[in-house]
Amino acid sequence: MESTRTLKDKIFLVLKGLGMGAANKVPGVSGGVVAFVAGFYEEFIYSLKKINGKAFKLLINGRYKSFFNYINGRFLGLLFLGMVISYFSVSKLLDYLIIHYELYVWSVFFGMIIGSIYYINKDFRDWNYKTYTSLAIGVIIGLSISFLNPATENNNLWFVFFCGIISVSGMTLPGFSGSFILILLGNYVLLLVDSVNALSDTFFDIIKGDFSFINNSERIRMLKVLAVFTLGSVTGLVTFSHILSYILKRFKSITLSAIIGFIVGSLGVVWPWKKTIYKLSANGEFLFDSTGEKIVENYNRYFPTWSAETGYAILFILLGIAIVLALEIYGQKTRRTHA
Repeated sequence: MESTRTLKDKIFLVLKGLGMGAANKVPGVSGGVVAFVAGFYEEFIYSLKKINGKAFKLLINGRYKSFFNYINGRFLGLLFLGMVISYFSVSKLLDYLIIHYELYVWSVFFGMIIGSIYYINKDFRDWNYKTYTSLAIGVIIGLSISFLNPATENNNLWFVFFCGIISVSGMTLPGFSGSFILILLGNYVLLLVDSVNALSDTFFDIIKGDFSFINNSERIRMLKVLAVFTLGSVTGLVTFSHILSYILKRFKSITLSAIIGFIVGSLGVVWPWKKTIYKLSANGEFLFDSTGEKIVENYNRYFPTWSAETGYAILFILLGIAIVLALEIYGQKTRRTHA
């Protein structure tokens, strides 16, 4: 029975990683919210914090088992396995759904964020002028980010490294969408579409025994961009985790109220009723990414009139809320089982 439960926990941890990975890919949605609602946010932050000088000493000295146990390797490994699988599977499905059923996809995420606000807020009791101020600042920052205009693409490797550091904010800071930040920085298509496609193509070429990509300067450039972006992401992940771990220990109520504010503010990004503004060339023609899709520049938000489509969208919002409530029920059962 114990081994079965352990296997079940491992499977669910991979699935949670799938959820985080999918959420991180969608502009406006934060993988950190998934971690928060699924009940493993603090363990995630504190596990990342363990990647420090002591961990590297254990690794350099060849004490691999001690290193693995010290950084909570099984937890992080299964979680990141889910994220990697998601990157090349679930996120592809989401890309398709957003293209063909955009309103309903945004409606589900809008509902999930509403459910997340309820979930986080229902057990938070430490409301005072400090936490209300923190909440207000979080809302203002979240809303302000959602209405900024994107920059133009920049493939300078130092800037790509910086993008990597910033993009992981969505994993460590619920309510901050790393992918939306990349849109604002102008590098969403470069880093989450073009470079990932280059890596996928390279994997398939290697499997087929075709190594001609070595002479493809554009492919090599994109792989370099992805490598630098990944390095920046790892750097940001470890750095943010240390900062957040410190803040959570000393200013937990203020931090949680700010996170609630960020999540409330992010509703502006995922508002379902919006018209997509596409990037245009100097002569007014649509610009396309390497997959042939139009490049999104920003969104015009509006309030809907009643129609069958609006009714379906509201149902999908309710579905999003139900998904979060189901995750909460699962989390409660898991905590009781391990109590």
